[in-house]
Parts: sequence; C-alpha cells; structure tokens
Amino acid sequence: MHFRTRGELVADKINVLLLLIIALLMLFPFFYMLVVSFTSYREYMNTDLLLWPKTWVLDSYRYIFSSRQFIQSIGNTVYITVLGTIIDLAMTSTMAYGLSRQVPGRKLINFMVLLTFLFSGGMIPTYLVVKATGLIDTNWALILPGAISAFNLLVMRQFFLGIPNELTEAAIIDGASEMKVYTHIILPLSKPVLAAFGLFCAVGHWNTFFDAILYLNNPDKWTIQVILRQIVVLGDSASSLKPTLMAQQVRDQHLPPPETIGMAAILVATVPILLVYPFLQKHFAKGVMLGAVKG
Repeated sequence: MHFRTRGELVADKINVLLLLIIALLMLFPFFYMLVVSFTSYREYMNTDLLLWPKTWVLDSYRYIFSSRQFIQSIGNTVYITVLGTIIDLAMTSTMAYGLSRQVPGRKLINFMVLLTFLFSGGMIPTYLVVKATGLIDTNWALILPGAISAFNLLVMRQFFLGIPNELTEAAIIDGASEMKVYTHIILPLSKPVLAAFGLFCAVGHWNTFFDAILYLNNPDKWTIQVILRQIVVLGDSASSLKPTLMAQQVRDQHLPPPETIGMAAILVATVPILLVYPFLQKHFAKGVMLGAVKG
C-alpha cells in the first residue's frame, strides 16, 4: 500500500488551489456580464466597478426581446445550427463509411482529402462558387460550403476502421445491404464520435459570423452573431442601436446603456451552448480519443 508523502499532499493542494484560481478567472467575465446585464441605467453610470447591483432590473432584456430583428436572428441561428449539424453529420459519416470500406479509388480520395489540410480554395473563389450556385442571401450559404470537414472526416473514418469487420460481414451474409449495415450497425456503435463532432458542428454553426457577413445581405436573414456585432461594436450611442433594435420607440431617458444591452445580448447568445454541452460532455473526449486512436 502506497502512503502519500507530505510533499505529495502539499503538491496536490497547490494544484487544486491553482486550478480554483484559474477557474475563477475564467468564470469572472461571465459573472460580470450577468451582473451588468441586470443593472439599472443610473447605477451603471454612477458605479466605477460593479460587482453586485443594488437593484436587479430586466430593462436590457426587455429591450432586446422587444426587437423583432433580434428574435428573428435567434430563429435563423437555431435553424442553421440544427439543420447544418444534421447535414454535416450525415454527409461526413456516409463519406467516412465509404472510405473505410474496400472501394476502388479509396487511396486517391483520402489523398485529396489530406490536401485540403495544406491548401484552401481561398475566400474569393469560394464566394464566386457560392454566387454561381445561387446560394447568396440564403441560409444554405452557411451550411453547404463547409458541410464536410476534412478533420472530422478522417477521424470518423479511423473510428469506423476500428469496428470489427466480423460484424459487417455477418450482416452482409444475412442479406443486409450496405445502407442497412451503415444505419443498423455502424451508426449505433458510433454514438460517441457522432456526439463529439455533432457538438463541434453545432458550436461552429451557432458562432458563424464572417460567412453570414459575407453571404447574407438581407438583415432579416442575419444570425445572432451579426446582431451582436451591431450591438457591441456599433452600439456606442442610442442612435447606433436604432437600426438594430427598432421594435420600440427609443427615448433617451428610458433607454438602457449600450453596455448593459450588449452584455444581455451576449449572455442570451451564449446560454444555449452552455446548456447543451453538459449533456454531450461524457461523449466528447471519448469520441475524439477513440476516433484518433482506432485504426
């Protein structure tokens, strides 16, 4: 039986203390955003460093949720995130399964996929392709161009290669088609890696910003991240907030300060991902590790 020495116990306590300090430093910005978002106009303007409001108010949240454009941007983002994640997983897993099988040209396709790690088509050629296919100013412009990630594809392929061939061969002998093998054997065994990459894809679609700026000209199709930019970057005064939040008549004496509005909007945009992550956390590390090691 191993007895821990005094030095080991001290080292453990120091490690725990350092981790707690790091955790507090990482949580403090979220705490500060939460506090500021519930602060009244007068208290915010009269307090240099606000750590706890005397009165909790909902003015900033009423303001942003009274905006038709803000609500619409949340709906657009949810739609793109859900549909984009489903399409990403469907296309990536089917291609990865095909490359894990003994099919003609498999090595050439794998080599072409690897090339995308080193070379990219570039922003302008990609934009021209999106424009030529008629995807400009549509939600599909944020979904289809990046539907298959080379990294996700190769890791998922390695995961599929680690599944015993005896399972698929037995199913084929029993008369199962390749599609039935894929849907009834491969996918049920791949829940960890699908959950991990599903989280990757969902976070990527939820946080999409540059592509939305590039491809979407209609403000009614903007995502929540674009609206956040309008509020945080352009929200230096009440006049700059009017184009973004037009649902109510803006009156300077009742308008919450842009800073509290920005904090409230950031929290609203962050909370959905924070709520989803704990349910997928157990699959997250397991899926990536299995996919990277197997094969």
